[in-house]
Amino acid sequence: MRRFLPVVLLAACGEAPSDPATLALGQKLYSQHCGACHGMKLEGQPQWQRRLPNGRMPAPPHDESGHTWHHTDEVLFGITKLGLVPPYAPPGYPSDMPAFAGTLSDQQIRAVLAYIKSHWKAPELLAAREEIIRNARK
Repeated sequence: MRRFLPVVLLAACGEAPSDPATLALGQKLYSQHCGACHGMKLEGQPQWQRRLPNGRMPAPPHDESGHTWHHTDEVLFGITKLGLVPPYAPPGYPSDMPAFAGTLSDQQIRAVLAYIKSHWKAPELLAAREEIIRNARK
């Protein structure tokens, strides 16, 4: 029964589990467009919380050890589509995160995000994410 808990919590967040075809597409696109920076296993770059000599931040992990799960789906979609620009970062924020608007369709971006989110399974994380999403809707 325990292995089904994340699905129940995702449903409580208003998130339906993604179908296998969407997850497979998301995994393929992630490998092609995201894995080189964020890690093929979603592990991020080493010392991702420390600025590089050029002032930029390394790519964070997208697994449970990072902060990606702290963001609403709308924010994750916007950052992926538009890059780290306002309203997702301060004006002029130095970042290596590209905008994928001209590379990936909205559906493809959603598939990548579904793939990333499929790795978030800890009940505590999912409960915290549910609260973040609920508070963002207020």
